[in-house]
Amino acid sequence: RARLALMRETNDGFRIAEEDLRLRGAGELLGTKQSGEMAFRLATPDMMADLLQCAHDDARLLIDRDGGLEGLRGQAARTALYLFDRDAGVALLRSG
Repeated sequence: RARLALMRETNDGFRIAEEDLRLRGAGELLGTKQSGEMAFRLATPDMMADLLQCAHDDARLLIDRDGGLEGLRGQAARTALYLFDRDAGVALLRSG
């Protein structure tokens, strides 16, 4: 219910993901379990929250400065999106 209420309040995917992480847990990094406690921890939940905020801020800055992902950082972001099979996201960004 809390996640649904948040989805009604905002369309900020980072904020929704952050709350989902808090509510459901991180799950497994290299497994199939998508929620619950992680067996192998790379960072504490507080550290992950800080990293998520940094990623959110960096993504906003990149889109504000290079929405078409044409500059050097944009090209690096496109490569990362492709490697993580998110090339549909690149097409969406290019469409305006």
